[in-house]
Amino acid sequence: MLSIITVNFRQLDVTLELVKSLMKFAPKDSEWIIVDNGSQKDISIILEKLDPRVKVIVSEENLGFAGGNNLGIEASKGDFLFFINNDTVVTKNSFEPLLKSLEDEKVGMVCPKIHYYYTPNTIQYSGFTDINPFTGRNSVIGEREQDQGQYDNIKKTYFGHGAAMMLRRKVVEEVGGIPEAFFLYYEEMDWCKKIRKAGYEIQYNGNAMILHKESISVGKLSPLKEYYMTRNRILFMYRNYPIFYFIGFLLFFMVLSFPKRYVFLLNKDKKLNTALRAGLLSALLYLFNKSMAQPKDGLKYA
Repeated sequence: MLSIITVNFRQLDVTLELVKSLMKFAPKDSEWIIVDNGSQKDISIILEKLDPRVKVIVSEENLGFAGGNNLGIEASKGDFLFFINNDTVVTKNSFEPLLKSLEDEKVGMVCPKIHYYYTPNTIQYSGFTDINPFTGRNSVIGEREQDQGQYDNIKKTYFGHGAAMMLRRKVVEEVGGIPEAFFLYYEEMDWCKKIRKAGYEIQYNGNAMILHKESISVGKLSPLKEYYMTRNRILFMYRNYPIFYFIGFLLFFMVLSFPKRYVFLLNKDKKLNTALRAGLLSALLYLFNKSMAQPKDGLKYA
């Protein structure tokens, strides 16, 4: 059985479009768990009447991407778990190739090719390169390229994409749920690190594809995104790299990356600069606060 899990945050119309695509293409023996994160109104009646496979879990508190998905895991029954953003639309090729990949026991996570929704033949994701331990940067393979079949392959990749990730339940039980220390952004990369450390591969399967309305939740440039991207980039590097590399990264970030970003945002919106500074301060407080040295890592299984 396949459990499809998504998180809704005050975007009923967007989530409805996802559900309508699931009604066309999702396997019959699947359940669709929608976690309504910090909802201002009960949307379960609207969604659950669309299809008997829909199950809405209401959380009065906004638990973030990780917390919301972890709540979905707890409510799910499937042997396979497919995490997809609510601002995605599935296609007829979104499921079968991914399930096929997970027949290989060494594959811990598999992700499909992702196209931009509003420019359907333009690639958003076909794998990630590794992160440079000094700069904290990596690249998205194929990003903004026209899809001419050049990434219709199956290969190992360093990181999955949070918009669409499929795993076997037993892998989640082994490594734990999505790390909740991040709330928003970088949590899936941290999770991929844990999965790889447990001996599994992260796989990209270009035979599967979804469409993604990127950044519809928080906007291309927004204070929320600026804060968490800044904060969580530092947290990710701290949690996943030896101290020698982390010190080098922090020097690079403070001397080059942060000032460059700050100057870039000066002509945008003052709120963005405020969020950038707040994200840096929050990360530094995290580093020096011993009580946060062991952040919550999502679900813990016996």
